Amino acid sequence: MSHIPPGFTAIGGELAIAGRPASAWVAAAGDTPLFVYDAGRIATRIAELRAALPAGVALHYAMKANPMPALLRWIAPRVDGIDVASAGELAAALAAGADPAHISFAGPGKRDRELRAAIEAGITLNLESEGEFERAIVQSDGRPFRVAVRVNPPFDLKGSGMRMGGGAKPFGIDAERVPALLTRIGQTHAVFEGFHVFAGSQNLSAAAIVEAQRATVALVADLAAHAPGPVRLVNLGGGFGLPYFPGDAPLDLAAVGAGLAETLAKRPNVLETTRFALELGRFLVGEAGVYLTRVVDKKTSLHETFVVVDGGLHHQLAASGNFGTVIRRNYPLANASRFGDSAVMKVNVVGCLCTPLDRLGERVDLPRTDVGDLIAVFMAGAYGRTASPSEFLGHPAPLEVFAGAD
Repeated sequence: MSHIPPGFTAIGGELAIAGRPASAWVAAAGDTPLFVYDAGRIATRIAELRAALPAGVALHYAMKANPMPALLRWIAPRVDGIDVASAGELAAALAAGADPAHISFAGPGKRDRELRAAIEAGITLNLESEGEFERAIVQSDGRPFRVAVRVNPPFDLKGSGMRMGGGAKPFGIDAERVPALLTRIGQTHAVFEGFHVFAGSQNLSAAAIVEAQRATVALVADLAAHAPGPVRLVNLGGGFGLPYFPGDAPLDLAAVGAGLAETLAKRPNVLETTRFALELGRFLVGEAGVYLTRVVDKKTSLHETFVVVDGGLHHQLAASGNFGTVIRRNYPLANASRFGDSAVMKVNVVGCLCTPLDRLGERVDLPRTDVGDLIAVFMAGAYGRTASPSEFLGHPAPLEVFAGAD
């Protein structure tokens, strides 16, 4: 059994998720592959963040991490805002009851119809380029619309799994170009809200996050001198990482909160009335998800054992090692049908697709594993349900259950 997140126990020898055995969730859903998301774990994470962060810092959910409708309906009233990245996500957020006044839209490829939908809904557009702003003006038909400037900062979040700031990036507007855009915003009917700065993601270093937040506040304070109005909101981004692999230490939330409190206490006067928000996706929901997939075959090839399951990379691109990783490492994985049994075999867990990329675990230590057993992939609450290319059609789409929401 590999590096399993804490808190998971067994019922009758099976992995328990939200108080029920894994097989019970599969029976209730009707089939595998199946994602099970535990609302209790998300609630605990939100409470931990509220306790650690300075009072008044808003918590936004980046719904690209997991847009399941039931999860959205549950989380919308428990956070302070929703960040979307497409018109489809916007529609889902509105259907879940999110307040348009607290929805923002980021992403470098907004189509004209998406800009129009955002303007009609009254949400905030996080501008990714000068050209996007000019297109938004056209789509607004003279109506006032809310904008924030996404800044590509001259620094990155050191140690991040994916760096989204510093250097040439498709995200946001280079910091030195922002003053000219702010002047242009002031010449139009757009309503300036503030700034969005997202320097990187999947970071486990509290010191690196604190330093990036300190640099972000200093940067937006300098840019505020060019703003056409008060800076109402600064979205500090996220970057909070999860400990996926052996040796990873969980992020020290207390240290992050203390560092941010110090940064905000010392912020320049130009930001005295500014509200601040953190935009978190994976960190809120990632550890709450378990992906269950059934063993359909077991075979030996040149003295190696392969366990073939009915899921794979078309649902779990990250766990397969094909999502932003250079060196592939196994996600936490276990035999859910024999949870807690001692490991007696080393196996390769592979998916059902006809490609060598479809692998969920390489040389994983597992207990006796047979056809019909359930394999659990942990840390599966974010970035699952990857869209299947046409060559993969015909394989079962995953089912989803949001557990413990009552």
